[in-house]
Amino acid sequence: MRDLQRIGGLAALTEALIYVAVFAFYGAVWDFPASAGTAQKLAFFVQHQTRLASVNLLGYVVFGILLAVLVLALHERLKHKAAALAQLAAVFGLVWVGLVIASGMIANIGLAAVVKLAGAQPEQAGALWSAINTVVEGLGGGNEVVGGLWALLVSSAALKGDALPRTLNYLGVLVGAVGVLTVYPAEVLTGIFGVSQIVWFAGLGLFMLRKDQGVSQALRVPA
Repeated sequence: MRDLQRIGGLAALTEALIYVAVFAFYGAVWDFPASAGTAQKLAFFVQHQTRLASVNLLGYVVFGILLAVLVLALHERLKHKAAALAQLAAVFGLVWVGLVIASGMIANIGLAAVVKLAGAQPEQAGALWSAINTVVEGLGGGNEVVGGLWALLVSSAALKGDALPRTLNYLGVLVGAVGVLTVYPAEVLTGIFGVSQIVWFAGLGLFMLRKDQGVSQALRVPA
């Protein structure tokens, strides 16, 4: 139990850092020529394939693996205090894990296919990228409904069972509500969800690590 909580806390902190890194990449580094023609966009993908694939791997696949650890750690913490809500939260959490990892793998496999087609069949490459982007956005890149439901259910279970700090739970409810609202495709909602989840993940991680340390000290027998 203590080991899982400590690992879950580290996973939550790492996820917050991944969010920050991905936001920084797309905000300050990734200079995609959105208004350019198809040929220029494809040339950009060819030139920056490795960089984009690495960010997809980090932001989707690695994030998803860490998320699985956090989902299990929170379920372990909540299952004896709010069993039904904890079980439902774990279901949505693991579904979100699958969607996130699948999004990253589809994005990278699709990127490789687009780059391969770019030179010989640019029109098909452009159409393929548009289709792949739509699939990735639909799975979770463009909406955060499943992730929002998980955060909402986890925070509701924690409020019911008094298993996490109330301020952190209220923040989690806010994160979850905004995530559910992203069913309406508005970039501002997705941005709010991401930024607020950075704070929530960081708070979860710090609490879980401090709580684990406190339990360990309480159980330590003086020499």
